[in-house]
Amino acid sequence: MFANTPTPPYYAVIFTSTLTSETEGYEDMANLMIDLASQQDGFLGVEGAREEVGITVSYWKDLASIKEWKSNTEHQVAQKFGKEKWYDHFITRIAKVEREYSK
Repeated sequence: MFANTPTPPYYAVIFTSTLTSETEGYEDMANLMIDLASQQDGFLGVEGAREEVGITVSYWKDLASIKEWKSNTEHQVAQKFGKEKWYDHFITRIAKVEREYSK
């Protein structure tokens, strides 16, 4: 459920979205992207939740790893489907994690 991240610093890519009513194939593609990202150098983990608004946070060792993932060919196909078909609205934010606390 929670990503097992290393001691900071590392980076978080926060993807927030709302879906259109046309979601056929979305869940399969989302699962494929998680599988592919987990094979990408620099990937540290992922957490997500979806209700009215979906939030997926992926964790990366550095900005170069994030850039490489963004340019992954299969990920670009998923981005295209998302923009054209699945997402009513989305925003991606990239943040440096400097501290973390847990219970």
